Amino acid sequence: MRRLRTRLAGALVSVLALTLTATACGPAADAESPSPTASTAAANRVEPLTGTVTPALPVTVGSADGRKVTVREAERIVPLSGSLSEIVFTLGLGDRVVARDITATFQQASGLPVVTRGHDVSAESVLSLRPDLVIAESTSGPEEAMDQIRAAGVPVLTVAAARGLDDVGRRIGAVAGALGVPDAGKRLTARSEDRIAAVRKGVPHQRKKPRVAFLYLRGSASVYLIGGEGSGAGSLIEAAGGVDAGAESGLTKDFTAITSEALVKAAPDAILVMTKGLESVGGIDGLVEIPGVAETPAGMDRRIVSVEDGVLLNYGPRTDQVLTSVVTQLYGEDGAK
Repeated sequence: MRRLRTRLAGALVSVLALTLTATACGPAADAESPSPTASTAAANRVEPLTGTVTPALPVTVGSADGRKVTVREAERIVPLSGSLSEIVFTLGLGDRVVARDITATFQQASGLPVVTRGHDVSAESVLSLRPDLVIAESTSGPEEAMDQIRAAGVPVLTVAAARGLDDVGRRIGAVAGALGVPDAGKRLTARSEDRIAAVRKGVPHQRKKPRVAFLYLRGSASVYLIGGEGSGAGSLIEAAGGVDAGAESGLTKDFTAITSEALVKAAPDAILVMTKGLESVGGIDGLVEIPGVAETPAGMDRRIVSVEDGVLLNYGPRTDQVLTSVVTQLYGEDGAK
């Protein structure tokens, strides 16, 4: 289960495409701009910072694996997750990225060769692209592949996995620092945090906070889990004005197999799932057939919040959009739920 946790809570970007909208880059956008609206959004794109960003290299930075990493060039960058790719592109350095993880499906990265599939790194594929910097998640592996890349003399920066909203700035700062653009990192952090704060400010006030259970579902593999402490979803649920029903009910493990007893004790008013996970069990009709779901308030009301797999727990430059989606689904457009 510990290995599963690192897959799920760390980046939870090991599944499929994202379709959450993001604003297209344009001259009217800036670091202080509010969250994009549907009328200004372009599907499946990231929004780079405006202006020219030029790396000041070399730099030596600390890596999450305890190593010191010296970056002398950043002309051929390989980020090993969709989340990390999103940060590099949003910093304005996407033209230097030469490969992608399968989850980096936003439009600007879609034409790049895939060298990682669900944290299964191909060292040969990475090295064939002659990178001068590889940016990895703490969950990237196998370790033998990572060691092979390092042995070839390629700097590898490891970024600690995301756990919640507080990690947005940390991850952006780590990537920006290694790329020699710390000021751009500060701008992007400020923009991201301002947008998140704006969404939180608009969360409807509820006399009784909704209890939200995060379920990880993979029907094709018969995997049905409920998130507890450390699942990675608690921060998002709380920011949306809810209570993490799994953690509050006493589930101390990151993920626990779903049982009727666990669901009854959690008593969620709403259920948070990933879109592909929901599809894998046959949609809402299939979800309520999982033992115990139909007996919960969420199951009886069919109150399901679904967000695309690739972005739900990224905690990055588009987290404000994820939070907006959760809030809208949880309360409805008028906040009356």
